[in-house]
Amino acid sequence: MKIIVPMAGRGSRLRPHTLTTPKPLIPIVGKPIVQRLVEDIVEICGDKKVDEIAFVIGDFGDAVEADLIKVANRLNAKGTIYYQDKPLGTAHAILCAAPSMDGEVVVAFADTLFKADFKLNHSSDGVIWVKQVEDPSAFGVVQLAEDGNIANFVEKPTDFVSDLAIIGIYHFKDGANLRNELQYLIDNNIMEKGEYQLTNALDNMKDKGLKFMPGQVDAWMDCGNKDVTIETNSRMLSFLKGQDQLKGENITTDNSKIIEPCFIGDNVVLRNSTVGPNVSIGNGTIIENATLEECLIQEDSVVKNINLKNSMIGNHAVIDGQFTTLSLGDYCRME
Repeated sequence: MKIIVPMAGRGSRLRPHTLTTPKPLIPIVGKPIVQRLVEDIVEICGDKKVDEIAFVIGDFGDAVEADLIKVANRLNAKGTIYYQDKPLGTAHAILCAAPSMDGEVVVAFADTLFKADFKLNHSSDGVIWVKQVEDPSAFGVVQLAEDGNIANFVEKPTDFVSDLAIIGIYHFKDGANLRNELQYLIDNNIMEKGEYQLTNALDNMKDKGLKFMPGQVDAWMDCGNKDVTIETNSRMLSFLKGQDQLKGENITTDNSKIIEPCFIGDNVVLRNSTVGPNVSIGNGTIIENATLEECLIQEDSVVKNINLKNSMIGNHAVIDGQFTTLSLGDYCRME
């Protein structure tokens, strides 16, 4: 079993945080988004061994590539790096990892997280994970046949055809078959809205008799902008509430109160502060004379003399003053 993770986009809607850190490496409850994603996929694969995780990235630099290899290695899998130089659509992004597309493959786009009580059915041709949504016009959706399998794929429908949105996670029994269908789109310049779309390849596979079943998820969490990333951090904290992984080592609490659920990293200092609920604080950060709620603060920052809510603070930032809601990137200062 192989996992392919297309993640070449820099995440412009999450700036300023993605100016220095690619969006899939932004931490949610102390772990990068992409790490949480692949860990959850390994879980739903059950007894099927994941032997390779392939990351399709842009020009993110050597340090990011090394971090991604470590993510794969922690799961006892080989890590492989591929590059997508131009944003030409979902089908093009996946095909960048063509050499890794043999045998069973899971494709997972690294901009969302999920929770599912579901194990892969390795006997089907494929599984497309979906979630019921209120406004399907912003998503690719599936229509189901009477037998419960997927009958049609529709990209961002203008008229209502289904409210089962494709969340960006797919299982294919035969990765080589997928590779051939993606290559067919490229070779014949079959594009939709200026991009090569995975849904066109899925349609071709379905028309050739392949059967895809829907995989339902219990929760689908977006990390597209500051507000929804903070909401995702809060939801993940609620899923993990009470677990030991939410508390790091060498935490100093001086006249301070923690209202669960919270994630507190290693070597965090809390002085005269109230933290929580739904706050994540990265390693080495100092919080002093502050009240924090619904916040995501990364590593080695200083937050003083402030009451913050619904805020996202980067690494090595310094904040001291009367602010209420912030989105502050790495190495920034507001005093």
